[in-house]
Amino acid sequence: MTNTESASGSPQSSHNSHAAPAGAAAKAAHPSGNQPFFDPVAYGNGPNDSVTDTTENAAITKHSIVIGGRKIAYTATAGHLVTVDSSSSQPNAKMFYVAFTEDNQTEETRPVTFFYNGGPGSSSVFVLLGSFAPRRIKTAMPSFTPPAPYSLEDNPDSLLDKSDLVFINPIGTGYSAAIAPNKNRDFWGVDQDATSIKQFIKRFLTKNNRWNSPKFLYGESYGTARSCVLAYMLHEDGVDLNGVTLQSSILDYTQSGNPVGALPTAAADAWYHKKLGVAPTPTDLGAFAEEVAQFSRTDYLAALRKVPATDNATVEKLSEYTGIDKATLLAWSLDIAAYDSRGNSLFLTTLLKSKGLALGEYDGRVTAVDTGIAGKIDPNSGGNDPTMTAVTGVYTTMWNVYLNEQLLYTSNSSFTDLNDQAFQYWDFSHIDPTGAQKGVDAKGNVILYTAGDLAAVMALNVDLKVLSANGFYDFVTPFYQTVIDLQQMPLVSPQVRQNLSARFYPSGHMVYLDGGSRTALKADLTKMYDAAVSNPAALSRIRDLQARRPS
Repeated sequence: MTNTESASGSPQSSHNSHAAPAGAAAKAAHPSGNQPFFDPVAYGNGPNDSVTDTTENAAITKHSIVIGGRKIAYTATAGHLVTVDSSSSQPNAKMFYVAFTEDNQTEETRPVTFFYNGGPGSSSVFVLLGSFAPRRIKTAMPSFTPPAPYSLEDNPDSLLDKSDLVFINPIGTGYSAAIAPNKNRDFWGVDQDATSIKQFIKRFLTKNNRWNSPKFLYGESYGTARSCVLAYMLHEDGVDLNGVTLQSSILDYTQSGNPVGALPTAAADAWYHKKLGVAPTPTDLGAFAEEVAQFSRTDYLAALRKVPATDNATVEKLSEYTGIDKATLLAWSLDIAAYDSRGNSLFLTTLLKSKGLALGEYDGRVTAVDTGIAGKIDPNSGGNDPTMTAVTGVYTTMWNVYLNEQLLYTSNSSFTDLNDQAFQYWDFSHIDPTGAQKGVDAKGNVILYTAGDLAAVMALNVDLKVLSANGFYDFVTPFYQTVIDLQQMPLVSPQVRQNLSARFYPSGHMVYLDGGSRTALKADLTKMYDAAVSNPAALSRIRDLQARRPS
């Protein structure tokens, strides 16, 4: 897939010169003191689209929520910030964001967290409405969420009790667009995208007097690759972070489809659907996943290397762990992560084939009919994956209700939640801080590797906390492959590695859509935030790092 401060109006910094607000006439007084905003600018999402408007306007609304027994008064801001070219300081993009900030807090003690989804080409609507914002959608996950009427509810798992929250929509998503003469496609690439997000963060910090606040990133899916690159770029540009959350990571694209990394997820899916051949059936999913991971990195890896020669005992164990019969596994050359010629996962379409069902790639607990037209749709298109089908309706409807009716931001433009064009045009080339282009496949195609960026920034900022959050049922970014990538990244200091923790939840790619997993993830985030901001010496070291370089 991947997924605003209380200030508004023209920017105060000297490097932007803006015309009169395009939607000023539409901003009117509101009886509650809220400031609605209608934005008349047309935000195109095509590769060659751009806008000419350079204003920064926002809808501002006041709210309150009770989290952990504490009532929090907060301000919601939905609107745009203008980023500039780092060389010329000329405006180059308008980026749409939604922020939630607790009222009456001080800059030095109040953290701020920047969220985004992945794709590339995804807006932040998914992480905003599903995870840790003050309001969230109600879904029936892992079941299909029936049609409207849907509902929003206050989110007791919101992270607002620990941090202000800023949800960023990359250029070409949401209502974000390039400013002419730039075009959207100019920002569609690993480094180009990370640079634009970096510029947004710096603009936000300046506009809202937040340079001295503890700073965190939260990225999902491709957003984890973005976070690695962005964290290093921010460090090099004088912005040092206190923490990074990597949810459902993909850090080495050369390992996408690695059966060794995927096997424990397949076993978790088989466990959930009661298809294991293991007796007695394991009761602890976490312990079982570790057992399968041990098998995967030893006997299974050795067996894959010997194909077509096979060892019957290993094939038998593989069958027990996956619920797939031995003859079928041999036909797949034991590759549990293999796909057919149409791009459908063999495992996900075979496990429950006798019931006419296919498993969701984003969440293996989710099933859908795999006969008729459903059997002809490529699950890798995202929107037609059973997991996404289960929640797309509620997301689309409730985002419009929330943005227009509760945050009071309206626009004639179409909101781009997922932009396939961005993915189509994306430039995946990237030179990591070691100077090496590590991701190149056998055909010479560039395949992204960003674990080196993460290792570099952790080595430079020795107080940076990193939390890797993973769903057991995620076949898109399998949890064990993430473990392998993190173990193999070039970070040699055992002391610095102690800042890295990994957690696993009985959920899928969008970990937070499972209620219990969302609550558990919030508890793990709370521990990380408390550890990051309750250490005065560490905070001082991070601020010293930031002070050494001009911003």
